Amino acid sequence: MHELSVCEGIRTVLEDQARAHNVSRITKVRLEIGKFAGIEKDALFFAFDVVMRGSPAEGAALEVIDLPGQALCYDCMKTVEIEHRLDCCPDCGGGKLMPQGGDEMRIKDLEAA
Repeated sequence: MHELSVCEGIRTVLEDQARAHNVSRITKVRLEIGKFAGIEKDALFFAFDVVMRGSPAEGAALEVIDLPGQALCYDCMKTVEIEHRLDCCPDCGGGKLMPQGGDEMRIKDLEAA
């Protein structure tokens, strides 16, 4: 379950930001997660609650913003949304696609009290 180590990294960032901005409590964290990031959301929510105990983000709400998978089609030269990495182009049916997005994961923002 790599979601646990992902949440440990998030905790480090949140603690650094809380310290830098003199914040004692974080109430909400919004994450952007790409379709191909390989994150199991249920495991992420569980790990987040466990890992944040004793930190400024203990009890914080976690919101996940899903980002689509994207690829550049070399047949029609369009950037298109795809459901799976090996999909054909939904516009022209071409099979020469280069993934361009969907594997990212980042903290979009947070709310503090």
